[in-house]
Amino acid sequence: MSLTHSPYVLYSDGKGNIFEDQTLYVTGRTGWDAVEVPLDEWILLPDGGSLYELPGRRGIGIDVHTGEMRLCEKGWAVAAFIPPAHTGFYLSAYETAPDAPTLPLFCYTAVGWYNEQFYVPAVRIEADIRQDCNGYDQAKVESGVTKLLEAYPHNRLVKHLAENCALTYHCPAARNYFLGRWECPIPASPACNANCVGCISLQPDEETIVSTQDRLQFKPTPEEIVEYTVPHLEQAPYPLVSFGQGCEGEPLLMWETIRAAIVEIRKHTSKGSININTNGSRPDAVRKLCEAGLDSIRVSTNSARPEIYMPYYRPNNYVFDDIVESLKIVNEFGGWTSINYFVFPGMTDSVDEYEALRKLIRDTGLKMIQWRNFNIDPDWYLGKIGVGETGECLGVKQLQELIREEFPDLKFGYFNPPMERIQGRYEVDFAH
Repeated sequence: MSLTHSPYVLYSDGKGNIFEDQTLYVTGRTGWDAVEVPLDEWILLPDGGSLYELPGRRGIGIDVHTGEMRLCEKGWAVAAFIPPAHTGFYLSAYETAPDAPTLPLFCYTAVGWYNEQFYVPAVRIEADIRQDCNGYDQAKVESGVTKLLEAYPHNRLVKHLAENCALTYHCPAARNYFLGRWECPIPASPACNANCVGCISLQPDEETIVSTQDRLQFKPTPEEIVEYTVPHLEQAPYPLVSFGQGCEGEPLLMWETIRAAIVEIRKHTSKGSININTNGSRPDAVRKLCEAGLDSIRVSTNSARPEIYMPYYRPNNYVFDDIVESLKIVNEFGGWTSINYFVFPGMTDSVDEYEALRKLIRDTGLKMIQWRNFNIDPDWYLGKIGVGETGECLGVKQLQELIREEFPDLKFGYFNPPMERIQGRYEVDFAH
């Protein structure tokens, strides 16, 4: 349904109740600025989305009568979490009080109310339904957990994926594993060689925010990895196994273990795809893994520019050029290369970033961009990396259109594709 005017601002009363303010049209945030959102960029809040109140923050709207921007004084600002497979175009726009708490590590997309429904400025960037919330039956997940814990009684990784990931954190990838389908996670490393500002598995004690999950506490053996991944590759539809998960550090620090596991997996099955999600910090290790049979790599980054990357990742003993080299190496082996690109409206779509992204795509022969929403307090993030002025911006939607036009073979998405999609049937919706 097309909108005849912008949605109305939402506010929270601080007690979990949300209301609309029909004197204000909602705005979106890009960088440090609040702006009007084009009407064609709003979609209904997708199934699986949810709303947050933002304590200590007043929403910024456009007065429906005067057209002037002003604060909504009625309560706290509201933002939306948009579910996987969707990319937000604008953040929630608000003014932050000096004593406002730092927001936890979630995404804060703009949201408004129109015709009795919630709307967000976003796009479904990925057809694959593998993490759609209506695809999970909790009873079936729990049944799968029971069955696989019985099948692998001594496997610490299966226990970790069951008790921590699937049952405590409701990790979609872990739940899919216990449902016997699609992408199977392989946490491999308790250590990391970066100190990311928004790390979801380990935050320094002095920080006011907490990590969203606990990090893996042990070093798995190749045998533990092989034991549960080979049956998954053999039996699951559109199978894929992935090293490098949100509940661990950097998998390349465990590359010898991973290499041994890949070699052993391939002795038992040729099916499916073996992927690594990584910061790409060890090109030498990436080469060794490609030689062993790694099929694809996804390198996470908040930017294609070293000056934005370095103050966020705060790396130990590696530089931005190393991640570029890792992508080049996988490409050289004929593997699939993606970046896990943290989308921050007003930074990701800046003209400077656009030029750097074009160069990265050309230099590495990149196959795919996974347009991921950045889970971080916007004020806190920009403050931590020292950005006071984000420069001229294109708009996230316009950025995506320009990249698609210039690089028609580059795939857009949100998930690591299975081998069936990598081998040319990419546009089919495989997860059904």
